[in-house]
Amino acid sequence: MDGAQVDEATARLREQLVDLMKSAELGPDGKLPTERALAERFGTGRRFIRQVLDAMEREGLVWRRQGKGTFAGQPADPMGDLAAKITGETNALEVMEARLIVEPELAALCAKRMDDEDIEALRNLAEQEWEAPDPQTMELWDGSIHRLIAQSAGNRPLMTAHALLEKIRSNPDWVALRASGRDAASLDVTYAEHLAIIDAIAARDPDAARQAMRQHLQTRLRALESELGLG
Repeated sequence: MDGAQVDEATARLREQLVDLMKSAELGPDGKLPTERALAERFGTGRRFIRQVLDAMEREGLVWRRQGKGTFAGQPADPMGDLAAKITGETNALEVMEARLIVEPELAALCAKRMDDEDIEALRNLAEQEWEAPDPQTMELWDGSIHRLIAQSAGNRPLMTAHALLEKIRSNPDWVALRASGRDAASLDVTYAEHLAIIDAIAARDPDAARQAMRQHLQTRLRALESELGLG
């Protein structure tokens, strides 16, 4: 194939992989089929699959773990044992209070430190969230946005605090509670608020990024309180 044909084939395979990630075929962890299975599914070679996945990893759309496979979104920071101990001793409102302390500062740090490539990856993740076909997939991309912000802030203690909160939030009952509070209108709001956060980071404005993240989390807090009958 000449260069134009290669570019066309690459774009077509990328689109097919993105469509797969938007479907309900992936499990809660977002794991993709193996490279062999993808090659058979799309009628191409494993090497070509790997090349396109490499590019998608640079875009922030997938990540890999040696011996485990390829996953949609962004990798979690392992905090399982400690989170498991804390989950039974806290509640969703306490976790949201903690997020309101930690995540606005992470966003502010990102406005100072996040590079252009990661900002573009954030926009890619927001687009996938907007096009998610169901609450489970939306949750995957939503978490990936917040995770990339935490990872790009350049502060290990704050990133670890965020990872702990995220692990606690992965409790299936809490995930179901959040899903029950999502409808078309709330998804529109979430998407707009995520874009506001990303735009503030891209503008290198820490105060605006901090405020945009705080506003987003306060919106989610009000939705949570309503689901719990406290609003």
